[in-house]
Amino acid sequence: MRDDDTGGPGLADEGLTRRLKALACTAPLHDLDARKALLDWADCTIYQMAEIALHTIDQVTIAMDFDTGAGHDEVIDRLLPFIAQQAPSRMPEEHVRVAKWVLDNLINVGTTDRGFRRVYGSIGPAGYQRRQFDFKLLVELAAPDGEVYLRATDEAINVLVGALDTDVESAQIAAEVKLENLINRGRLADAKLAAEQARYRTVQYGETLRAKLDATRRDVRSVDWEREVPELLDSALSHIEARFRAENAILKNITTARDETEDLDKKRRAAELVDIVGDCIRRHTRLQSRLADAGAVFRAEQDRQQFSGPPQRATLDLFGQLLVPTLGLPLADAVAPAEHFFHAVAGITAPVVPSLSSLVSLLLRPAPERDQLVGEVPEPELMPAEVTDKFGDDVWRAADELLDLPEVPRRLSGLLEEARRSRQPGLAALVALRAVHAYSPGVGAARRQGDRQVLLAVDDGMLLDDPEFGGADLLLSTAAVERADEEENEEVA
Repeated sequence: MRDDDTGGPGLADEGLTRRLKALACTAPLHDLDARKALLDWADCTIYQMAEIALHTIDQVTIAMDFDTGAGHDEVIDRLLPFIAQQAPSRMPEEHVRVAKWVLDNLINVGTTDRGFRRVYGSIGPAGYQRRQFDFKLLVELAAPDGEVYLRATDEAINVLVGALDTDVESAQIAAEVKLENLINRGRLADAKLAAEQARYRTVQYGETLRAKLDATRRDVRSVDWEREVPELLDSALSHIEARFRAENAILKNITTARDETEDLDKKRRAAELVDIVGDCIRRHTRLQSRLADAGAVFRAEQDRQQFSGPPQRATLDLFGQLLVPTLGLPLADAVAPAEHFFHAVAGITAPVVPSLSSLVSLLLRPAPERDQLVGEVPEPELMPAEVTDKFGDDVWRAADELLDLPEVPRRLSGLLEEARRSRQPGLAALVALRAVHAYSPGVGAARRQGDRQVLLAVDDGMLLDDPEFGGADLLLSTAAVERADEEENEEVA
């Protein structure tokens, strides 16, 4: 019997690995909803942060071109109408702050390499092994004019369309066929989604070519221009030729459907499809011009790198001549060489991220090995979220009634005894938990949320005599909260 039949080391499930990577790419989006309740500058539980993150990736992808991307302010302006729909009663300043918070988390601001890392398991000849998957969703790049813009990575585009490491060519063909069939059957709502997916795949195809040309400009020997790139160019030109024919035929059918239908809703959807397919045709035109210039870029870089000659001065070994000796010095002695180095390499304008920790991380980290183009990933099956609320609504209402103490303060011991007499499970534990939390109340958060009163706890040195809980026998009372708008009205009066 083979190892595959026994579930032994020969059982290597590549499909499972791709699905695990797909789940890893969605983890930062789910993490936004998990952390939104911890924000202290607003009650953000009303916002669906994962939906805002997907819309952010969508807007960055649509704004991307071959050489440039989307500006930060441009993306935030596009997000504001979507965020305002989720919370129309909130102030516009809060909507802007939510948009910036989601955008910063997708860029992963605050980390050294601004990337995400997830651990997954794979089964190979050596058995079950844990591996690390490094990826990014949005990256910041500097344009030649010094402006910083955003670009969506392959992982971000794949998260948006529901697949990971999908072959670009096969995905584009499938999207075009699906789009044509949906239009012929009159399902314009589904056709709009298929058209948007086709546009995302076109962007991803251009990203593949751009990465090859960037690597050529750095070192022409790092790219296989003898076999790999010529095959890529040939297949890309064939791809564009086929897409031009398909998209022009689809555009003709959509235009006819838009002009002949009497249904206003179908006419509006057909008009949106005309704009999306027209944008796909424009992107293919730009991609075709880049493909035509790729050979000239290779020949120019080959001549430049071959005849540039040897360096006129000895190169500096940053690791051996600067980093290692500096790390061995005391802090007072290491400041001077570090400042001289950064003043010399920074130039006239400051770099985007002038951080020593970022430089050290980039110098010491090996390049991640990952396949950009593999098979299509099945849609992951997500389990429903578990209910994490320990106390029910009845228990919370009973605790609110016990802790409503506007006039005379009461001891925690008396409240615990009264809670146990009600014979309601969990009520005593909730009263004790809220009493401890009231020892340092969030008055500022209560004012922002519009609460009328807040629970206060004071320790006067009395010990708690209770069979279940220990500590201080706190004095509890409620105090009225004066909101900011009421203060302004009083000042005006």
